[in-house]
Amino acid sequence: MRNDPLRDAVRAMHDIRDRCVWTQGIDHRDLVPYLIEESAELVDAVETGTRADLREELGDVLWQVLFHAEIASRDIADPFDIDDVARGLTEKMVRRHPHVFAGETARTPEEVLVLWNAAKAAEKHERRSVLDGVSPHMPSLALAQKVLGKAAQVGVVPQKAESKIVDEADLGDALLNLVATARAHGLDAERALRERLRQLQDDVRGAEQSTAASDASDKLKE
Repeated sequence: MRNDPLRDAVRAMHDIRDRCVWTQGIDHRDLVPYLIEESAELVDAVETGTRADLREELGDVLWQVLFHAEIASRDIADPFDIDDVARGLTEKMVRRHPHVFAGETARTPEEVLVLWNAAKAAEKHERRSVLDGVSPHMPSLALAQKVLGKAAQVGVVPQKAESKIVDEADLGDALLNLVATARAHGLDAERALRERLRQLQDDVRGAEQSTAASDASDKLKE
């Protein structure tokens, strides 16, 4: 029999759901905080981790998918399992890549995006707004960057904020302008802030270590 690690993981999830009393009490909503945490740790692994970190965190996110699918497979009213999830994903990716699977031609990333958006529009024909499907639970900067892109599709351009900031509305305008600038230059505002915060955290730790070393030195002199 051919070794199938992915199928082994599915079976392990099934057995854990059957036999682990903690796991048996978890539902989809209970899992949300863990999904957010694991996704954040995957981002950290991508941006600052090792290859081993990346492999591990991808596994942790995959486990969340398997967990949700296992819970869903036991739903009485509308069950589906990981095979249904994978089948639906494959069908969607085939539809959205007609230049790979259906004889269309796309020689540039821009042409690929046109085909992708056309396929997505056909799938989501019931949507009435470009904002339909945009999750309000995204981090604020990432949400701003997403909404700016959607706004541009319908010709909406936010007014430039004045440089003077006296209240939170002015600050919100200024932040939105910064995100718009990032988007115009093909930059990721959320990632840029995360990376700058990492630098700041390194500076804080460095200052703490310097202070501790100085205090230790002073004590030796006493």
